[in-house]
Amino acid sequence: MAPDSVGIPAVGKRAQAVEFAPPTRTAPALLLSMLVHVIALVALGLLVARSPGGTGEVVDRPIGIALVHVMPDRNRYSDAAQNPPKPTEPKLSKLKSPSQATGASATTSAAASPPNFTPPIDLDGILKSVQSAPSPIGVTGMAGEANLDNGSFSSGASKGTPSDSDEATTMVFGVSGSGSRFVYVFDRSDSMNGYGGRPLRAAKRELIRSLESLTDRQQFQLIFYNDKPTPFRLSGIPFQMIAGEDNNKIAASRYLDSIMAYGATEHESALKMALRLGPDVIFFLTDARIPRLSSSQLREIQRRAQQSGTTIHAIEFGSDPSAPSESFLRDLASMNEGQYRYFDVSKLGQGKP
Repeated sequence: MAPDSVGIPAVGKRAQAVEFAPPTRTAPALLLSMLVHVIALVALGLLVARSPGGTGEVVDRPIGIALVHVMPDRNRYSDAAQNPPKPTEPKLSKLKSPSQATGASATTSAAASPPNFTPPIDLDGILKSVQSAPSPIGVTGMAGEANLDNGSFSSGASKGTPSDSDEATTMVFGVSGSGSRFVYVFDRSDSMNGYGGRPLRAAKRELIRSLESLTDRQQFQLIFYNDKPTPFRLSGIPFQMIAGEDNNKIAASRYLDSIMAYGATEHESALKMALRLGPDVIFFLTDARIPRLSSSQLREIQRRAQQSGTTIHAIEFGSDPSAPSESFLRDLASMNEGQYRYFDVSKLGQGKP
């Protein structure tokens, strides 16, 4: 029993010594603790120092006015408060007229312009001034030349716009035409030799009478035809409209003296040759009902006459006492705003038609 009693107190002492011994801490534990405290302090500082996102109030900001000086190679900016504009000397209220006011304003603007300033070019203004300028007027006013089908003639195909003083009215066998450009297309086929040649002689006399009513302000052309047209041409001058001057009318009279009737008849080429000249009026005379101009030929002539603004009058010679009920010449005149007239060649006198 004694050993056991002696051993129990010894065990109790060891247990008491272990229970009250102070704990020991290692270096890593201390560092970890310090790191946690530092992080906590930093987070707390950030929360305290953070400012609110906005208060809803308008923030006042200072503003100013900048002057822009436009230069050829760059723009220069300056503060208006530091470089206030200088007052201009002239006052518009003291000017005596609008033109003076404009001049003073221009002077002020020029003075206010920065040095080396080049104003932009007003391209739109230049273009408008060019477009509004009148076109130059030709010296002669003559129309250009156009080649005919056979290539041996040239004529003024474009018709001008003569003034009222250039227009005249002339007549052929009682049919009157008004304008400034007249073409006479007369038949010279062998049938015009009938009745002792009276049809051809009457046609020549009436043509000369019509030419005498023209002046140098009008133009004319003569085309006699059988199976092909033969136009009147002055020496050394291409086929074209001719001024109604006295010397030209004398030359035309000599041309008529040389005209003789022979051969067959072909109407269309002579009419088309006349229309290429762009006349105001064509006087067309024939005694040949055959060959007729077909409907397609009449329409083509009408189309060309409308393009040139030409009126076609038709005079028909015949052996019947009255005009035939059907005649392509009547259709030719009506389709081209012209007049139609018929003459009985047996009643044509030696001196009068």
